[in-house]
Parts: sequence; structure tokens; C-alpha cells
Amino acid sequence: MEPHNHTGIPEFYLLGLSENPEIQPVLFGLFLSLYLVTVFGNLLIILAIVSDPKLHTPMYLFLSNLSFSDICFTSTTVPKMLLDIQTQSKLITYAGCITQMYFFTVFGLLDNLLLTVMAYDRFVAICHPLHYTVLMNPKLCSQLVLLAWLISILGALPESLTALSLSFCAVVEIPHYFCELPEVLKLACSDTFINNIVLYVVTGIMGFFPLAGILFSYSQIVTSVLQISTVGGKYKAFSTCGSHLSVVSLFYGTCLGVYLSSTWTQASWAGVFASVLYTVVTPMMNPFIYSLRNRDMKRALNTLLCSVSFSP
Repeated sequence: MEPHNHTGIPEFYLLGLSENPEIQPVLFGLFLSLYLVTVFGNLLIILAIVSDPKLHTPMYLFLSNLSFSDICFTSTTVPKMLLDIQTQSKLITYAGCITQMYFFTVFGLLDNLLLTVMAYDRFVAICHPLHYTVLMNPKLCSQLVLLAWLISILGALPESLTALSLSFCAVVEIPHYFCELPEVLKLACSDTFINNIVLYVVTGIMGFFPLAGILFSYSQIVTSVLQISTVGGKYKAFSTCGSHLSVVSLFYGTCLGVYLSSTWTQASWAGVFASVLYTVVTPMMNPFIYSLRNRDMKRALNTLLCSVSFSP
């Protein structure tokens, strides 16, 4: 096939997780279940926080934004895959592919930045408890959330805009269930040197600095907690950031799995499987981690569910 510019409207096809027709119903049922659990789980977290005045604190403000981001993050990929399985169509338009890549990057970056902000919140709460209400005032918290959204929206632009200059062959088959930028770059017929540079720079900056901030916050937290004389005091201090630390470990662990699978192995299924972990499993697990490990959240969820059950 002769390569030509995207103005010729190349056809993009998402090959999905499997081309075996017997497995398609199983995949549809599995991912539909995971998606519904993700959406309703995170939505319950948001409603519980909004309905309970005791949860109108900085930590839960950030958590509600993280839950909303997780819903959007999963919604950029899974509904399209479910539609493709249901309609037995693998076609995605060029504009749809670029749009999916952009919003996938936006909400991936937003998750990363919100986890960093939440780490800072725990750092202030444990290391400077007497100044917590002054330092984490409502104005600063709103500014941090707004800044995280702004950086995510602008940070996703370079990768998407440089992708617009790529040329593709008439038919592009993507061995994935969504338009992941590295996979799309491999299939371009034009030179991708600039695109790869932009990808590595953006990934490096947006990955290194938030992770460095999280590691710094927790290094200070550990130092402060070790200075507490009683075992009960240490446990109470660590328990306040246990849920957040679990989510951070899950998020960065699965992202690292994607990187390692694409670097150390040529098997495309390994990268796809790793992508499933951080695009579907991680957003689904976040509500369970926060609700099961957090006493205040369990109380708020029980109150919310009881009010819904007994409402006329």
C-alpha cells in the first residue's frame, strides 16, 4: 500500500483484545461489568463526599476529583471497545482516534497530578498538623485542583498536535483496543522522530516531577512518624495515608508494567494486558481501597445508601 497524508482520510481499525468470535461475548460481559463497577463505585464516592458535610475537607475534595477523573479515564476507552464488540465493527475515524488519544492523556495526567496533590495534603497533615487548616485553606485547595486540570489539558496538547502531522497508509490496523499513542506511532508511514521526542519529553516531565513530589512527601512523612514515641501514634499517622499509598502503588505499578512490557518484550499481548490493568482495573479498585480502608468514607457511604433505601 502506498502511504499518503491523513487528509486522504485513512481508515483506522482497532483489532481489540482477541479476534476469536467465541471469546467476544465473554470479553463484552467482563468489560461491561468492570466498567459499570468503576462508574458506579466512583460515583458513590463522589455522592458520599458531596452529601456528608464532615467530608468537606481538602483530602476528600481531591478524592472526589480523582473519582471523577477515573470515570472519565475509563470512559475514553471501554465504551468504544464495547460498541465495537456489539456491532462487530473495528473502525474508528482518524478524528476519533486523535480525540481518544488526547482525552486519554488528559485524564491520565490528571490522575497523576491529583495523586501528587493528595500526597502533599498528607504531608501537611502529618508533618505540620497545627498549621494544616491555615496551609490547606479552601482557596489553595481550589487553586491546586484547577492547576491540576489546567496542566493536564495543556500537557496533553503537544502529543496530540504533533500526531496531526503524521502520514498513514490507506488502512491502519492498531493491535490494541484503543488508540494508544506509542502503538499509533509505530504504524505511521512518515518520520516519527519529532513525535517520539515529544512523547518522551512530556512523559518524562509529567512522570518524573509528580513522582518526585510524592516520594519527597512520603520521605518527610516517614521521618516525622518515626519521631512519634508511641506505637499507637505511629499507627494512627500511617493509617491516615494508607489508602492513598495503596492507590499510588497500584497506579504507578501498572504504569511501570506497561513501560516494561513494551521495552523488554515484543509480544503485543503483554502490552495490551498491562494497559488493561491501568486503564480499567486501577480506576475500578480505587473506590474499594478508599471505602474499605477509610472509616469516615464507610460511614458516609452507609448513610448515603440508607437514605436512598428509605426514601419514598
